[in-house]
Amino acid sequence: MRKRRTSAAATAAKRTPRHQSDAQRVSRKPARIAESQSPGGAVGTHAWVEVIRKMDEVYRQLLDYEVALEQNNAALQESQLFIVSVLSSMSDVLIVCNPAGIIEELNPSLLKLTGRSESELRGSSILGLFADGPSLEAIEKLLSAHAEPLSDCELQMHTPGGQTVPVALSCTPRFTSDGRRVGLVVTGRPIGELRKAYSALRQAHDALQRTQQQLLHSEKMASLGRLVAGVAHELNNPISFVLGNVVALKKYLGRLEQYLDAVRRAPLPEPVGTLRTELGIERLMKDLPSLIDGTIEGAERTRDVVEGLRRFSAPGADAQQPIDLVPVVERGVHWVTKATPETFQVVLELPVPLPIIGNADQLQQVVMNLVQNAADAIPAGKPGRLTVTGRCERGRAVVEFADNGPGITPDDLPKLFDPFFTTKPVGKGMGLGLAISYGIVEQHGGTLVAASVPAGGAVFTLALPVREGARR
Repeated sequence: MRKRRTSAAATAAKRTPRHQSDAQRVSRKPARIAESQSPGGAVGTHAWVEVIRKMDEVYRQLLDYEVALEQNNAALQESQLFIVSVLSSMSDVLIVCNPAGIIEELNPSLLKLTGRSESELRGSSILGLFADGPSLEAIEKLLSAHAEPLSDCELQMHTPGGQTVPVALSCTPRFTSDGRRVGLVVTGRPIGELRKAYSALRQAHDALQRTQQQLLHSEKMASLGRLVAGVAHELNNPISFVLGNVVALKKYLGRLEQYLDAVRRAPLPEPVGTLRTELGIERLMKDLPSLIDGTIEGAERTRDVVEGLRRFSAPGADAQQPIDLVPVVERGVHWVTKATPETFQVVLELPVPLPIIGNADQLQQVVMNLVQNAADAIPAGKPGRLTVTGRCERGRAVVEFADNGPGITPDDLPKLFDPFFTTKPVGKGMGLGLAISYGIVEQHGGTLVAASVPAGGAVFTLALPVREGARR
């Protein structure tokens, strides 16, 4: 009987895996003791085999648990590396702190912004990162238990060298799965570079708008030029007829005066003398010279307008030569002030000289238009004053025409040089003076700019290139 038990034990031992632990081998001793002590050997052997089977099952489970644990550890390590890479790649700063404001986690962007090491920041208070009182007060409010999340708030942070930088921060509370508040998550972005980018974008947008307006204005001017070329041609012929006829009439008037003087010296019948008195021949003869002169002046002014339209429609048609702009301005002012009220005064503050290359007649027309506009802008009964100042700066001859009128409204300013645009009453202007002046100045390579003075009045600035080689 004892020999059979020994054989069964050997058979069971062969079934035991070779990699079985010492604890498992030791655990077989009580089974043998129980078997030897059991009254029936067959029953003891069955119990011992069952124990061994259970132990193998437990061992397999342990192996499965170990494999799953290693897989979970690998996934956890991979997730940790992914999170670290994301935090390292963030351009925005990231701060994670506990409810007391102690920094628990951060990213390299914060280290780069503050110029401090991770060992210095980790475990320190988040309040030490902010520079001014309002910023510290905002963070302290966030650390309170019932603070609301903060979104895109501009705060000042310390940077290396004792300087500060504005940062747009967003702060949200951090909670556990059971809803317990355990701290704050703070993200932010320095907005200094962002402001520079916005400023550059705004400047580019403004420049694009100006270019677009210039293109539209150039297109309108080109279209108007084609229209004006035909209009000027059609007007030039009847004006020439009127001017030629009036000049001839003026010559004939001289001959009529000689004839009537001879007739007046000769004795006339009574009816003729009476008729002469009734018709007012003497008064008509006195009025005729002024009427003819006025007609000639109007025809000449109309001719000048037509000539301006012609030059406007055909740029570059007139030759330019070296001139001094000062006498041109003085002549233009002189001719306009002859027809303005005595209450309108013009003050000239011009250097000598302002050497340029240009057409004196065309530029005088520009000056006359500007002076006339200033005179027309003065309300009736108010003393008018126009100050004309000149200077040379940055290679340009600049002449400013500043009046004390009501100024230019913001709505009218962009349309001021548009053809046929005028703020004058009906019959006082056609809206072509400034448009023609603008075209003349552009042909000379200069600029004509209008502005309204906050204190009152308008300023027109005429700038033309200074003649090369001239003394500045």
